[in-house]
This record gives sequence, C-alpha cells and structure tokens, in this order.
Amino acid sequence: MIGKPITGGSFSDTIRYCLEDKRDLSLEQKLEKSISEQVQHLNRAEILDFHNCFGDLADLTRQMENVSKLNKRVEKPVFHFTLRPAEGDKLTMEKLKEIGHKCADEFGLTNNQYVIILHKDTKVPHIHIVANRVGFDGKVVKDTYSINRMQRFTRRIEEEYHLKKVLSSRSILPKEMRHIPRQNARLDKLKKDIQQSLEKVTTYAQFEEKMKSLGYAILKGRGICFIDDKKVRIKGSEVGFPLAKIERVLNLKHEISQKEEQLNTKEKLWQIEQKNQRPSLTPTHRLFIKFKERDQEEERSGLREVVELLKEICNGIIDDMLKPEYTGQSLDPNWLQEYKKRKKKKLRHSQRL
Repeated sequence: MIGKPITGGSFSDTIRYCLEDKRDLSLEQKLEKSISEQVQHLNRAEILDFHNCFGDLADLTRQMENVSKLNKRVEKPVFHFTLRPAEGDKLTMEKLKEIGHKCADEFGLTNNQYVIILHKDTKVPHIHIVANRVGFDGKVVKDTYSINRMQRFTRRIEEEYHLKKVLSSRSILPKEMRHIPRQNARLDKLKKDIQQSLEKVTTYAQFEEKMKSLGYAILKGRGICFIDDKKVRIKGSEVGFPLAKIERVLNLKHEISQKEEQLNTKEKLWQIEQKNQRPSLTPTHRLFIKFKERDQEEERSGLREVVELLKEICNGIIDDMLKPEYTGQSLDPNWLQEYKKRKKKKLRHSQRL
C-alpha cells in the first residue's frame, strides 16, 4: 500500500478537490476517458464515512473551520492523507473505510473531525482522508515525521490485510535496502513515451510536438521536465532521459537524416548521368567515365557506412538509456529473508561483545 501525508491550510480547497470531479475535464472528456480507461471519471468521488462531522462541501468546510478557530496559532490545520493499494490488490469499500479509520487513529485523530472519501478515477480505487488537526479541546495533532509514520503504518496494514509489500521511501530505508530497484507505472509510461517519440522524430521541435500530442507539457531550461495529464512533474533524468541525452540522440538522428539525404541526392545525380550518357564516346572518354563511376560508388559506399554507423551509435545510446531500472515494486521474499538473517546475526554478535 502506498500512503502520502500532506499538511495544508485550506479546508475548502482540499475537500473540494476530494469531493468534486476534475475541473479541467468537460462532460464529454469524462465520458470518453471513462470508456477508454475503464474507470469512473464522472462522479468519481464517494464519501465512505464521516467522523465528528457531516454534510456536503459547504457544511464540512464550515464545521472544520469553526473548530480550527479554537487554536489561532496553527497555520496549517488540514491533514490530508491518500492511501492507495498496490496494483493487483483488491479491497472492498468496507475494508478501505476500516483502513481509513485506522490511519486517522495512527496519527492521533481519534477524537477529531475527518471524512473518508473514495476515488474511482484510477485503475486501483484509493481513498482520501481530510482531517482537522485541531481538536474540540483546542489541542493540535502533531505533524512531525509524518512520512515516516505513514510508511510504518502502510507496512503494518500490508501485513494485516495480506497485501503486496511495497518499498518504503528510500530516505527511511536501511542502507542495505536502498539499492533495491522499484517500479512506478507513471515513470514507466513516460519512459516508453519518450522512447517512442525519439524513434519517430529527428529534431527537438518535432520531439516536443510529439510529446504534447501524448498529453505532456514540457518545461525546458538547464534540464527538461515533463508534466503529465495528472499535473505531476517528472524530470527527464528520473527516467534515464536527461536533456543532454535527448539532444544527443536528436543530433545524431539529424546527422543521419542529412547523410541519407546527401546519399539520395548523389544516387539521383548518378542515375541522371547514366541516362544522359551518349552512346558514341571515345575509348578515352569511356575510361574516364568508368573511373568517375568507380569513385562515385566508393563515395556512396562510404556514405552508406557512415549512415549505418551513426544509426548503430544512436540505437546503442537509446538501448543504454532503456536498460531496466525498475524491476518490481514488491520485495523479493528470498532477499528479505536473507536480509533478516544477516540482521539477526549482527545482533547476536553485538550481544556477545
């Protein structure tokens, strides 16, 4: 299970995002995406449960804002959690609601206001929990070490509900586990889209146009950043395609294109010369033409070799960039078992000392 804790300042904006459909999609677009992606974009949100609050967007906003005023020192009274099962895991709405309550309890929100909302616009339905950090007694729930607490909570939930084990954030993993490769569907999709685009274009302008047609916005400066249809920003370097490599591939492809054009031009000129040759030529003139044709053929052969070499280099660069960096999000049980054995061995050794 993947969890994310966010602290915010606006109940209205957070609850509106969780309860309403995406504003940048028209009704027709929602219906089209629902059919093509086989998920629910229209009426995507459903409230699973209320806790110490009730009502619609306006009611929930008003109630939480009123309670938050009991403590005027807190600048960010909103706790917003997202919890998403790993791909392949299936949980009923009752279990998702149960996990939502356990998450609230984990963060000390047992007596506070919160609402659990189900989102159906992704392949794996996920929940959002919008909570008030300020309690009815005016005390504020701490938001320190939220990421670490969420990681510990999601690992425990995986054990309890027999879910796929997902790697925690690298920053809180032991050094021995930080090298484990991980999978991210969004990164994998971007990587594939960049690869396919580079295969079809020869200039940066064409590449940018192709990526935009696939639904990405591009920010280019000293590096390159891609923004997908979910407004998520991903650096090119995160998927093995930094700006320098993209430009290197495009420069090579452009050079290949120019060499091929040069080769085609020479082939056409040679064909024209062959057609325009006069039948009545002196032996000396014919010998001269023969040597000229030999030189032209050597030149064309050299150009063909250059084109093939450039193609080989270009394909090699792309292949290097496409070597698998993510081999799986679940922990290898054998590796994990071995890691635990080593840990126990170190512990016994330290106890002897």
